[in-house]
Amino acid sequence: MNTKEPLIRLAKREDMARSQMWAIRLGAFLFAIILGGLIFFLVDSNPVEAYGTMIAGALGKKSGLRQVAKLAIPLLGTALALAPCFKMKYWNIGAEGQITMGAAAASFFALKCYQGLPSVALLIIMGIASMVFGAFWAMIPAYFKSKWGTNETLFTLMLNYIAIGIVGWLQGGPWEGKPGSQIIPNFDTKAVLPKLFGVHIGWIIVLVLSVVMFIYLEYTKHGFEVAVLGESENTARYAGMNVALVTVRTAAMSGAIAGLVGFMLASGTNQTLFSGIAAGAGFTAITVCWLSQLNPFAMIGISVLLAVLSKGASTLQTALSIPASVSDIITGIILLSMLGCEFFINYRMIFRGKHEEIQKTMAKPKVEETSAEEIGQKVAPWDAAEEKEAE
Repeated sequence: MNTKEPLIRLAKREDMARSQMWAIRLGAFLFAIILGGLIFFLVDSNPVEAYGTMIAGALGKKSGLRQVAKLAIPLLGTALALAPCFKMKYWNIGAEGQITMGAAAASFFALKCYQGLPSVALLIIMGIASMVFGAFWAMIPAYFKSKWGTNETLFTLMLNYIAIGIVGWLQGGPWEGKPGSQIIPNFDTKAVLPKLFGVHIGWIIVLVLSVVMFIYLEYTKHGFEVAVLGESENTARYAGMNVALVTVRTAAMSGAIAGLVGFMLASGTNQTLFSGIAAGAGFTAITVCWLSQLNPFAMIGISVLLAVLSKGASTLQTALSIPASVSDIITGIILLSMLGCEFFINYRMIFRGKHEEIQKTMAKPKVEETSAEEIGQKVAPWDAAEEKEAE
């Protein structure tokens, strides 16, 4: 039966030199810069001037650097929260809700208990409460997943909207400041994270967490269990691991870190609570995880890069009057190119009839042609033996 060979097929790469990987990534980034330059040209802007404005707006002044740090903190913290879940192949898309619930828990103590506690004790309690509520919010879908095999992607995604709705109700109801304002009052100074170098100390927390997460994933028993479960659930069960326990435990840790990010956003960045406090960090952090290949140290650089792009894009709008939509397009092109290059690192395209493997599999086996004389020579000895026996 003859089957038509496809024009292009994909094959998983077994191995690629590190230098070649980085060459592909660099090529993708340069391609994105060139394509972005064409977009600037189409809107009657000088590409060189536009890119220069982005860099200067993000890195040229202390105020820009501080803003970049504030943007990078939640991205890095949330990426660290998602890393163990993604390594376990548990697709936690609910970091947005876990951040929101952590911020709500911290805000309760900031609004209700600030008078009777010193600042350090209050901040510690806020941090612990945020981690507890974030962990609880993440454990709900993990328990259902381990108990009844529910889809964690949809479950965690839907919980985002429930968390945002709860904070929206608090914002316009029990915690509303001025009636009709739909605004929760700002925190007392006791409930605000202190600053270091002009940025709240959340940047120290996430850097420490990066080191801790690297050690956890690479050098601990729990990290090993996460990796084994991610490779094969059957292998994990055969090795005697409690799959349900590992799943719930890892999701709880993920939610706790995401809740802590919510505390840093409420107490450090915004100094209040509102329904959109996560500001998309739970979704953007997925990109950080993918680009970093779940390496906590690589997440630092990628989070900073995305923060620079975000800050630079806002500078374009104010300095060159370029519409915000154009800035978003440029950022999207860069991110898409960086994500797309990972495809070519992990897979290779095989064209019809051009690859050695195809030629080997499609080639027909050669049948050795044997002449009549050779056949006679091979048969003759046996015929002679038979004649001798007959005599």
